Amino acid sequence: MMGMKKIPLRQCIGCGEMKSKKEMLRVIKTPEDTIMLDATGRKNGRGAYICKNPDCLKKAIKNKGLERSLKVSIPQEVYEHLTKEMESIDR
Repeated sequence: MMGMKKIPLRQCIGCGEMKSKKEMLRVIKTPEDTIMLDATGRKNGRGAYICKNPDCLKKAIKNKGLERSLKVSIPQEVYEHLTKEMESIDR
């Protein structure tokens, strides 16, 4: 008898909802301390997950969820870049 395949769940740092990995975007801090979106989910670095909803990114910026998850302080330009990158990804 085969069991159901376990779906990996991740918590959104904006809204706090648990969703499957495939439904979310991964934001990573690379070993070189660059913060970027990881569309593949395979890049090296410390990752945090966020819904593909721009409102969740706004919430994560407001409550500093991204800074807590990545354990680094994030300048405003990086947030602006992430917002632009997120808008360019097809949802």
